[in-house]
Amino acid sequence: MSRLPAPPEALRDIAWRAEEAGLHAAASPRETRVDGWLIRLSPGKARRSRCVNALGSTGELRLDELLVRCRRSFEQAGLPVLFRMTPFSQPEALDDWLDARGWKAFDPTDVKVLPSLDAVALPAAPSDGLGGSVDAAPQLRALSPEDYAVLVGAQRGSSPEEIRGHAERLKTAPVRHQAFCLHRADGEALAYGQIAIDGTLVGLFDIVTVDKHRGQGHGHRLCAELLIEARRQGATEAYLQVAVDNTPAQALYAGLGFLPAYRYHYRSDDPSTWPEGL
Repeated sequence: MSRLPAPPEALRDIAWRAEEAGLHAAASPRETRVDGWLIRLSPGKARRSRCVNALGSTGELRLDELLVRCRRSFEQAGLPVLFRMTPFSQPEALDDWLDARGWKAFDPTDVKVLPSLDAVALPAAPSDGLGGSVDAAPQLRALSPEDYAVLVGAQRGSSPEEIRGHAERLKTAPVRHQAFCLHRADGEALAYGQIAIDGTLVGLFDIVTVDKHRGQGHGHRLCAELLIEARRQGATEAYLQVAVDNTPAQALYAGLGFLPAYRYHYRSDDPSTWPEGL
């Protein structure tokens, strides 16, 4: 596999800032560095919080020595070794080096950016054809990190350990996470999501629509509400991460104006981490 493509020239600045902001937002209370590589060891469900981010080494250790040290850290944490490979990973040959040693690549993910929040607006409420709305527009409600982790974890089928790890990461991250529920007037939850504002850049994370309410536009409204709230707090641009094969989410974010900036994937030599059929 060749090196992951670099971001388009016009998006390189915001792409790199999105990478940095994403790393800040996904910071784990359990992390260390090995010769410059950032190792995160959270037991949560999100792979970005339990992987190696090869941000550039000092060159003091050979790659095979670096790998031995990384593996030791993951074994001590009781986690399989994962590498998160991006166009920014160093050294440049690392992806090929791992590939040649049987490390499988999986879970390709797009990082998308929205260079301006100026045009973000709420979708119109469904009409009854007589100039009125069918229902009152859904509203946002703020959630604590603990409640958010439990509610989103239930939607995802997360284990108790994964839910605890998620809540711990949200509470201790260097960038403040703000979690919300989109709900109907009667209080019924429709969708969940959170924002993390880093300077003028806001990240959208963990966007989840309740199963029985999918396909009704609630994801679009939630994201628009979150971006408008971030804009109110001073954000001017946005980023997010979405699985390449998540067709509905890809369409949702394209409809909001997000542009593809770059792609990353994970690598592991542990079959327990590989998707079925890989």
